[in-house]
Amino acid sequence: MSAFPVSTAVVGLGVRQYKRGAAPLPEQGVLVGAIVDACADAGLDPSEIDGFVSYGDDKNEPIRMAPDLGTEDLCWSAQVFGGGGGGVAAAFGLAAAAIISGQAKTVVVFRALVQGDSGRLSGAVMAHHLNDHIMAAGNVAPAIECAMRAQRLLEHHKVPRRCLEDLVRASYHHGARNPKAVSYGKDLDLDVYRSSRMICEPFHLFDCSRENDGAGALILTSAERARDLKQKPVYLKGVAQGAGRGWGDLLQNDAHYASAGFESVARRLWAQTGLTPADIDVVQLYENFSAQGVASLIDHGFCTYDSVGEVVRYENLIAPSGKLPVNTAGGNLAQGFIHGIGIAVEAVEQLRGTSANPVAGARHCLLAGGPGAPTVSSAVFSTEAR
Repeated sequence: MSAFPVSTAVVGLGVRQYKRGAAPLPEQGVLVGAIVDACADAGLDPSEIDGFVSYGDDKNEPIRMAPDLGTEDLCWSAQVFGGGGGGVAAAFGLAAAAIISGQAKTVVVFRALVQGDSGRLSGAVMAHHLNDHIMAAGNVAPAIECAMRAQRLLEHHKVPRRCLEDLVRASYHHGARNPKAVSYGKDLDLDVYRSSRMICEPFHLFDCSRENDGAGALILTSAERARDLKQKPVYLKGVAQGAGRGWGDLLQNDAHYASAGFESVARRLWAQTGLTPADIDVVQLYENFSAQGVASLIDHGFCTYDSVGEVVRYENLIAPSGKLPVNTAGGNLAQGFIHGIGIAVEAVEQLRGTSANPVAGARHCLLAGGPGAPTVSSAVFSTEAR
């Protein structure tokens, strides 16, 4: 699999995040605000956006936003299939496809979630993912679905329970030091974590992502054009999406039931980019639940079931000193959860050098989206155009 023939780059970021139920505007208004912020960040006029891409059953149709943005010519409108966060990285592939093929010049990747308009995300996800056969057995919530796979990870593959705890602790360590995070200034005490209420074994409250109102937007354009814009370009080096044979929560027939679904996707990503896990300086991974985050690292080859206890350790996961800093803004657990768009924003912030928890000299950042979803996706962002 060859690399992208033309480089594309992220040039603008915009995020508006609020406590659930506290958004000051309806969903479309919050989203338009985030897109306008991203344009200001890039030094672009909103009317220049000619392409729109989202994922996860986002309800904001581009044709409805175009008048608010003053769009001159709507050239590209696309969305990744699937109700989970598995499409977050794949959305950048769609945006790049539009730019590389000449279909559009300035594409915004976005996700918005204001529950007063869209309802609870968990309900929508389950309606999308689960069939009547599974629901009749009592599997009626995302936590239940992922908890079964987590138990396989712990009991069959003997992954230490401590790895889940350390991933959560690392997320909260970063969130506590990020002024934009919901957990800013609030380190997570291990006793508080362990004594928090059980949601679905083995998940305690702090193992689970919790939804926020808000919207996020990232603007992509060609690498050539990006050089003349306001911000330091962050290049999209590669994207892979999909599912391996037998994978998917509708079937429950996976060859590796503890997997997060990235095994074939990761192989294609490394082949496309020419990189290996050893080349990755920092990771932003979608952790809907802690165990799925750990499984994502295994699937991408950062460790094996046998070595995970050596790699997924709190001191190894935190910036700036860890060898594998993960979710340096706090991730879905501690930074805020707008269906994962925040981890994409942090990937760019890291490589720009503007993260609240910077990793010195970082060149390559992995973005992994939606572990456990029927389809998943991963991308590598880079400071290098090629």
